[in-house]
Amino acid sequence: MLDLIILSIHFFTCFLISVLIWWGSKDMVLHSPSKGTVEKEPDGLILVGKEDDIKQSQRVTAKVDGREVVVFYHEGRFYALDSRCYHEGGPLHLGEIEDIDGQPCIICPWHKYTITLETGEGLYQGVNPLEPSPTPRWQSKGVKQRIHKVTVKNRNVYVNPPDLSVSFDSDYFAEKYKNSGDLTMKK
Repeated sequence: MLDLIILSIHFFTCFLISVLIWWGSKDMVLHSPSKGTVEKEPDGLILVGKEDDIKQSQRVTAKVDGREVVVFYHEGRFYALDSRCYHEGGPLHLGEIEDIDGQPCIICPWHKYTITLETGEGLYQGVNPLEPSPTPRWQSKGVKQRIHKVTVKNRNVYVNPPDLSVSFDSDYFAEKYKNSGDLTMKK
């Protein structure tokens, strides 16, 4: 009986910690000022926010044609990609950015999958067992995560809608969470 009480206290404590992490978020979720519709420019670009706001928060999550997209500002550049990890749909907007072999990468908080911000490549550390002293090296799995082109005009940040003629592994989870309202879950 004591084990059940301790286990219940543990789960309740974990729940409270996750609520506190969610509540203490510095991230922003931006929605278009018009009621539920996306601000689309005549050239097809979609407004996701003000340049200064995104620079300050370092990341923002927005809906682009119904998809959750996360826009990062890292070391002077903007990057945008589907906000759900290609592996199991983990929330990339909660991940940490690390530089790996000179490339900025997002680390998925669920399973630590590493994705380059610029190309959407999945990276892993592999060894060549034929080497006398195998040393782990970063290698590419290929492009797994859909990236989106970011444009800055007049201090506003825009994202191009996705070109769905080419598919990526992350499309499965982007579609699964599309229009689900799950965007409210933020860092």
